[in-house]
Amino acid sequence: MAVDLKITFQSKKEFKCPLCNTTFRKEELLSGGGRLIAGAITEELHRLYEPSLKYGTIYPLVYHAVVCPECWYATIESDFSSIPESNKNRARDDCNLRVKDTNLIFPGVDFHENRTLMEGAASQYLVLRCYDYFGKDTSPTIKQGLSSLRCAWLLDELTSKYPGQHFDWLATLFRRKAHYLYNEALAREQTGKETLSGMKVFGPDTDKNYSYEGMLYLCAYLRYKYGPASNPEERKTSLEDARRTIAKLFGMGKSSKDKPGAFLEIARKLYDTINKELTEAEQ
Repeated sequence: MAVDLKITFQSKKEFKCPLCNTTFRKEELLSGGGRLIAGAITEELHRLYEPSLKYGTIYPLVYHAVVCPECWYATIESDFSSIPESNKNRARDDCNLRVKDTNLIFPGVDFHENRTLMEGAASQYLVLRCYDYFGKDTSPTIKQGLSSLRCAWLLDELTSKYPGQHFDWLATLFRRKAHYLYNEALAREQTGKETLSGMKVFGPDTDKNYSYEGMLYLCAYLRYKYGPASNPEERKTSLEDARRTIAKLFGMGKSSKDKPGAFLEIARKLYDTINKELTEAEQ
């Protein structure tokens, strides 16, 4: 009996692009059968997967975004049909530039075919770009931050697969973008400029939802890693803000389903690291 080595399938659900009216189906990841072997969680709350002897290495994030194969409009699935009517013409007018810019970064991608790592990374870039068309009620800034971070993770994998192609530089660029967007989203929420209520699943990865607390952690982590570095005073102020942000996690109760002990341990480690740098800077 032949073994089915497929890892994806075309979903029965049809999507209709709100910009160009193209009807298409989304490639989905098959589950079970030893396809996904969960590995470690990184400091960025990214789930790593071990390669399977039967199926090889699988990257679930490759298949997460919904992308129109014709005009390359892309969002998370729950928002695909929700682009504001007032911004549809703007999004249509941006089509050629959207495709051109994406091809410059990720050459040769084709969303009519099954996705590779390249299409996966390109899809997250397109999500980052297309949330510019959405209003504040859909929490676009944090969704852009999330897609930027996910793009960086897939660029890490492209770096491993195709060394010397500058994907590592791009990954750092998207992490810096995520640093700005995560902290901007938090600032907008605190000043009432943008709500976070449009964010139902904070991720950041597809297998776990660390909720609002996970977002706070990543705001602090990204600020520590990619915030101001050259100016000591700016660095100190940035780290003090990051320490205050992450300290909130320990005032939100004990571990729970959304906030397991392993996550709190990662957060505690970051808090201690930031605290140590601040203490040494004062000496």
